[in-house]
Amino acid sequence: MVSAYANFSLQFSMVSLLVKEKLYINEVVLGTGFGIIIGPYCANVFTPREWGPLENTITLEVMRIVLATGLFAVGVELPCAYMKEHAKSLLIMVVPTMAFGWVVVAGIIQALFPGLNYISSLCIAACLTPTDPVTCAAITRGKFATKHVPVNIRRILSAESAANDGLAYPFLAISIYLTVETSVRTAIGKWFLVGWLYQVILGTVLGAVLGLLFSKLMKISHKKGFIDRESYVAQYLALSIFTIGIASTIGADDLLAAFAAGSAISWDGHFNVQTEDDVFSSVIDYVLNCGCFIYIGAWLPFDAYNSPEYGITPWKLVLLMIAILVLRRIPPLLALYKFVPEIASWQEALFSGHFGPMGVSAVFVATLALTRLPTPEHPPANQAQYLAATIQPIVSFIVLGSIIVHGLSIPFFSMGRGVHSRTVSLTMTWTSRNRVTVPDWVLGARSAPNIVESTADEDIERGSTKMPQDTDESTVNTPDAAPPIVAVVVESVPGDTDSVVTKRHGRGMSDSSPELVQIEAVNNHAGQDNNQIQNVRFPFAQ
Repeated sequence: MVSAYANFSLQFSMVSLLVKEKLYINEVVLGTGFGIIIGPYCANVFTPREWGPLENTITLEVMRIVLATGLFAVGVELPCAYMKEHAKSLLIMVVPTMAFGWVVVAGIIQALFPGLNYISSLCIAACLTPTDPVTCAAITRGKFATKHVPVNIRRILSAESAANDGLAYPFLAISIYLTVETSVRTAIGKWFLVGWLYQVILGTVLGAVLGLLFSKLMKISHKKGFIDRESYVAQYLALSIFTIGIASTIGADDLLAAFAAGSAISWDGHFNVQTEDDVFSSVIDYVLNCGCFIYIGAWLPFDAYNSPEYGITPWKLVLLMIAILVLRRIPPLLALYKFVPEIASWQEALFSGHFGPMGVSAVFVATLALTRLPTPEHPPANQAQYLAATIQPIVSFIVLGSIIVHGLSIPFFSMGRGVHSRTVSLTMTWTSRNRVTVPDWVLGARSAPNIVESTADEDIERGSTKMPQDTDESTVNTPDAAPPIVAVVVESVPGDTDSVVTKRHGRGMSDSSPELVQIEAVNNHAGQDNNQIQNVRFPFAQ
């Protein structure tokens, strides 16, 4: 197994730029495919399901470590105090969307698999409720995401995927308690006291306290010259594992604790500054993600996808997969997006609703549920045993389908028009090297606050009250009543790309220097000699 994993990592590394930056296929899809190949149904080199009683324990811990490091990294990479500034949007996106998907998917599961009652269906649906942050990285990181997906969408999807992973615990807990407890009152009491107060709230507070504590300690060490840069980067792995170790030991929500720790440690931006431009965290993600999805590929129970004795057949699983893709997230986000400032249109809401992949988190929650259910007999003696026998086949098939659909969505998007972006794209025919026909909207560029060129650390996004440094607030929030009249100067720069992309760099009202409208790419139909990138400068009209 070790040599097989090393072989995959070596081979993938050799073509990683081509595969990830040109074909937009990441290690999630390829790792799963490789795991299937070396698994029990092909090469039979790696067979996790033959490990007996240890199989569920090992699977649970592998998924836990990968999720914890991923969630910690999401918390670190979000801007300073992001969770506080966007709390309302996250609350609207996470709670109603999760609740809607949980209830609707449970109804679909019960309709397709009548042997499961609605409570058991809710338990399976709870495994499919959280968005997987590892698979979600396909549209929140990388070249395609940076170029085509607005920064506010990337950030809100990252934060949502991290938050709802931890909040899957209460949805699972109420289903398990209602299944195994004889009294509904007892089940609801345990769900509130244990599921919410102890697991969720304690886990969040524990993670936040640990993150803030280590942030203060590292700042003191840095001020005294006791800590080097490499030690900062090591916190990505060390602190995340330390946090989930403490949280899981006391029975709190370890996933929420890891996310809270990552958000807290970077709350004031000091940790981000010290780890800026360091690739070690990306290496950690790459190594863990490759190993995890190879494991999932070899773990998938293909023979259980046709189990008529439990009412499980391939066509039912395919119907369930389609229904989940259509109904789990898209309807609530289309209904609620107007209350989420980060989502500007129904197209962005549709995009955000589609990209709710199920992967590591679904496998983790399903395996966790098995640890709390009785070992099934054949045939099952009661509903709890029936649930234990069917939960992994159903969840694993949906995970496989989600990896294929969401993992390959970006290549299909890249073949078409892509996703809706705030960057305005124009195709123009250039007839002279020193002549450019400026589109009408350029004359009113000052009143278009959403078309702003900024650095990665100073992106202006909807729903954000944070202003980029050295930028006058009036340029963003106070548009002119009428479009200004401007003088245009064209500067030629060689280029050879196919479309015209213009960006406006806003300046303060007191700054009389010209604004820069950079036309990054030009589609030239007159010949190669005139194919060029143009820098268009125009001054403010006072």
